[in-house]
Amino acid sequence: DRLVEMGVGKKKVNYRIRDAVFGRQRYWGEPIPIYYKNGLPQALPEDRLPLLLPEIEKYLPTEDGDPPLGRAKNWHYTDADGNSYPYELTTMPGWAGSSWYYLRYLDPRNDQRFAAQEKLDYWGNVDIYLGGAEHTTGHLIYFRFWTKFLKDLGYLSFDEPAQMLINQGMILGRSNFVYRIKDTNTFVSHGLKDQHETTALHVDVSLVSNDVLDIEKFRQWRSDFADAEFILEDGSYICGYENEKMSKSKYNVVSPDTLVNQYGADTLRLYIMFLGPIELTKPWNMQGIEGIVRFLKRTWSLFYREGSLVVTDDKPTPREYKAINIAKKKLRDYLKINSFNTCVSALMICVNELTDLKCSKKEILSELVTLLSPFAPHVSEELWQALGHTGSILNARFPEVQESYLADATFNYPISVNGKVRANIEMDLELPEEEVLKTVLTNPAIVKWVGEARPKKTIFVKGKIVNIVV
Repeated sequence: DRLVEMGVGKKKVNYRIRDAVFGRQRYWGEPIPIYYKNGLPQALPEDRLPLLLPEIEKYLPTEDGDPPLGRAKNWHYTDADGNSYPYELTTMPGWAGSSWYYLRYLDPRNDQRFAAQEKLDYWGNVDIYLGGAEHTTGHLIYFRFWTKFLKDLGYLSFDEPAQMLINQGMILGRSNFVYRIKDTNTFVSHGLKDQHETTALHVDVSLVSNDVLDIEKFRQWRSDFADAEFILEDGSYICGYENEKMSKSKYNVVSPDTLVNQYGADTLRLYIMFLGPIELTKPWNMQGIEGIVRFLKRTWSLFYREGSLVVTDDKPTPREYKAINIAKKKLRDYLKINSFNTCVSALMICVNELTDLKCSKKEILSELVTLLSPFAPHVSEELWQALGHTGSILNARFPEVQESYLADATFNYPISVNGKVRANIEMDLELPEEEVLKTVLTNPAIVKWVGEARPKKTIFVKGKIVNIVV
């Protein structure tokens, strides 16, 4: 109001044409069932549906700038009186029809309605919808709109298409940079760039390994770099880096096919899940993938050593039962909240524990590969078969948590002689006091301090300490 009073501005209402989002200027897509009578849009009668795409000679806009459907012959609606009216020339976007196809998939051969009521009631409400945040502003709006519209018409018993929405975060690419000295074709390494006036240029990440540039491949990459000179540090050209949205223009797009060929599909799957919480934006870093490779190799070594299967049918120890049950409980809880990165972390801790215990028991390892299979299905399937199981691991039940094994079955007692700790001895927590003292007094490390003398006093606190006074 003040700007109007001052005479330096005026009020104006701007209208945004939202149908531009829905009506697409191309051929492929559902035709919009609208015709125009005296310039006003009219809905096509229901008995004239579905409206199918017409044949056209080429899928390009017309010379007048109309969409490709402007090339169609007889693309008009004819009423009962023989009057013809032109159809809409744009088509629906790709996410329009797909917003309700999830319902049609339930009963695709039904020629009476889009799906039988009993199938809609049983299958219709999706458990989890997973889609990127950018996806939400297109597909998800209509995914909900279609569902609410069909609910209002009485076809559905629910008005939200999904019970849970997860917007996965974007994975950022790791861009690399080279630094060209101004007005030259000389490039200076990252650590020396502040000594010169330079321009940072994106370089294809396929030419870089752990931020070290392959100079010969760089010269071959572009003709204008064929005679490039380099100022190195410690004999190498070190590139700068930055985490950015993956883009061809930044040369930081990482091909999944390349990574699968180099590391295997399971490694790639595990690493993507291990990067961080599913909802957060995460930087891609090739250096971290080596840790996943080592984890899978460590898992494999529980089953095979020097190429031979070493699995036994021996009964597991309490500590082995505890390690696997801790992992089962963690995965059960983490999977409920879709915390996949912590699931992978729990599996790593379990494998490290079983490695330290030199575990090769079939009972434990069968449960381990069942836990691993959602994250690394190919390795898990092979190990499952190696254990002698019939059928696929995909049909194996998720192992039940045995709560009794989560409590400590043993305790590492500190053994004190005359007030000073002289040894630590691990013993079963359920051992009676007499057995504990017998074990302690015959242990060589304690005999050394007690000698042949009979202790004047012994103090035993279960699960705490053993104290001997001589």
